[in-house]
Amino acid sequence: MTNAQVTALQYGLIGFFALWATVLIPQLIVLHARHGRVRLRPVLTMAAVLLYATMTVAVTFLPLPGPGVKRLSQTVQLNPFQWVADIHTELLKHGLPMADWFTTQTFQQATMNVLLFVPLGFFARTLWKRGLVGTTLIGFAASLLIEVTQLTANFGTAPYVYRIFDVDDLLNNTGGAMLGWIAGALLLSLVRKPVPSTVELQLPRRERVDLAQVR
Repeated sequence: MTNAQVTALQYGLIGFFALWATVLIPQLIVLHARHGRVRLRPVLTMAAVLLYATMTVAVTFLPLPGPGVKRLSQTVQLNPFQWVADIHTELLKHGLPMADWFTTQTFQQATMNVLLFVPLGFFARTLWKRGLVGTTLIGFAASLLIEVTQLTANFGTAPYVYRIFDVDDLLNNTGGAMLGWIAGALLLSLVRKPVPSTVELQLPRRERVDLAQVR
């Protein structure tokens, strides 16, 4: 993990605590007024969603470029699965064997792009009750919004474009949302699996005995 990524995560945590502190008290008031008591599950659910949102924003847009940062020579990458070729290029550059493909920075970055959207797909299934198609569209739309924001230098608020618009990010993010949906569906199937409340025991039937024959 680079220093820039650590800095982004730190800012993400700060943003989470600031945002959660803002919405926590109103949420507690609403829960108490609606249910007569404070339920822990909605509070934790809200915290999880806010944490994911702030950390996602942080790692995709922070840190902002400083005055001494070199500008990108390429700002758009439209070749699907270019990361596969980039892994091979990175291995050749560092003289590494093909067996070390999973240690390359390119593979790790692609994996992180997949994992980044797994929680979104999980929330879409478990909290928002979306289907797989709807979740896929949500993941693609969210990823596209991030990529367009990066391509436009945060809609002109940044001094210049400092992140690449990468079609592979769209594919990996969308795939991550689908994996999250599958994980959420599996979890719900396990939780909702009916458990028998009683156990029926079939006792052996006793044969009827004719008392007249016994006598």
